Amino acid sequence: MLDIISNPPEHNALFIPQTFIRHHIQLRAVLLHAEAWFCARDIGRLMGLDINGRQVLKLDADQRRMMRLSASEDAPEMLMLSESGVYAMLVYHYCPENRHLRRWLTHHVVPMLREGAGPALTQAPQLRAVEWAGGTLRLLHWRTEPWVRLRDMPGLLSASFSGA
Repeated sequence: MLDIISNPPEHNALFIPQTFIRHHIQLRAVLLHAEAWFCARDIGRLMGLDINGRQVLKLDADQRRMMRLSASEDAPEMLMLSESGVYAMLVYHYCPENRHLRRWLTHHVVPMLREGAGPALTQAPQLRAVEWAGGTLRLLHWRTEPWVRLRDMPGLLSASFSGA
């Protein structure tokens, strides 16, 4: 299974998951770089499936990864699905209960994960797109200030002077 799932450089890190319970089944989830990741085994149990490495091949590479969920170094790596990967699995394996599972994930689990991140998440830099002079300008918002990429400045300045 490790051959089909590639991991970014931080794959050796240990992650302490938050645990959620639905119908007496646990769901372990972590927030990594402001993105929710869910234990594939737990999602499978909630869906009534055995989600394994072969089943997640239909997902894109950025929707699946291996992580260690524990505080100990000898913890086995677990297959994890991104939020979009979970939603894709809910569509691929449709059943009426999946609608309720999706709502629970969307309206309860993901907001709780993000709340648990605290102010570090809300103060993290965020990319935004702004319509400017007939085009799209990408801004980085950090510490209540908008930042423009240096390579975008010539176009920004020429649009400002030609429009004035």
